[in-house]
Amino acid sequence: MSKTINILSIDGGGIRGIIPAMILAEIEKRTGSRIHELFDLIAGTSSGGVLALALTKPNSKSKPQFSASELINLYEEKCEVIFPKSKWTKIQALSPFKEVKYPSDGMVSVFEEYFDTARLKDAITDVLVTSYDFERQRPVFFKSSKARKSSEYDFYMKDAARATSTAPVFFEPFKLETEGVAGYYALLDGLIFAGNPTLCAYAEAKSTFPDSKDFLVVSLGTGKAKHRQIYEEVKEWNVLQWGRNLLDMVLHGTSTAVDYQMRQLLPTIGDSTRYYRFQTKLDKANEQMDDTDPANIRTLKLLAEEMINENNIQIDYLCKKLQK
Repeated sequence: MSKTINILSIDGGGIRGIIPAMILAEIEKRTGSRIHELFDLIAGTSSGGVLALALTKPNSKSKPQFSASELINLYEEKCEVIFPKSKWTKIQALSPFKEVKYPSDGMVSVFEEYFDTARLKDAITDVLVTSYDFERQRPVFFKSSKARKSSEYDFYMKDAARATSTAPVFFEPFKLETEGVAGYYALLDGLIFAGNPTLCAYAEAKSTFPDSKDFLVVSLGTGKAKHRQIYEEVKEWNVLQWGRNLLDMVLHGTSTAVDYQMRQLLPTIGDSTRYYRFQTKLDKANEQMDDTDPANIRTLKLLAEEMINENNIQIDYLCKKLQK
């Protein structure tokens, strides 16, 4: 019997990435194992991409640098650096003529601190992180497996983290120098096409492990928006209102579509579940990806805790399967 290939996929969502971070910390607590030991491939987009990279970054002894619980601190302590909330930035954010909402300096400094000089080839478990090249009009996948085969694709983890996190409106595009003919990638956040990268991860695993027949997929969401758009309101939107809301619409629409597709590809057969999707409703928290207010972060943590409690039996069953 072939080995079951375990796949972890983490959605994008900015500050809301604290939700999957807490679920992963719970899995580590129940299994007594680090996340990289439980999965054969870890994929992520945007905030989820940063988590994927951080979970697979080695220390000097080739052990994981960060546990999932330590990455909760990334959201509690560093997100105000990435999304600064000075009076000046608040005033600028209201201007329709401002290029982007935040400077990239804070993001760059945090990724420098967390990833230092680690490269994709150093990942201790295969990792896949999404981004989008708007000049070439195609997805870009940062893969540790590809990086180990060719130096052309072996980027610094900190650059892959920035590439997957450069959300339109929030940050300026990222120009990443390459060894290729064109000389650089012109990159935007992977949210453009894969807010939920589960299908990308599954396709990658099928390609990487062509002889495997058994796949177990764990997909972690960052919260479903509570606010429903009403036709009578939306039909009156101007260009600026569409600009503020379109990214969220794309994120939630593609995420739901991928969830549907995965349920068809890996249906539950009898009592055997091969696809797990953990998602919560943001009925008590702000759905904005950049709300770093301590009260909102606490609410997000409480929502994650509530979801863990509601799925207690399912998480226990999953943990046992991951340890086989």
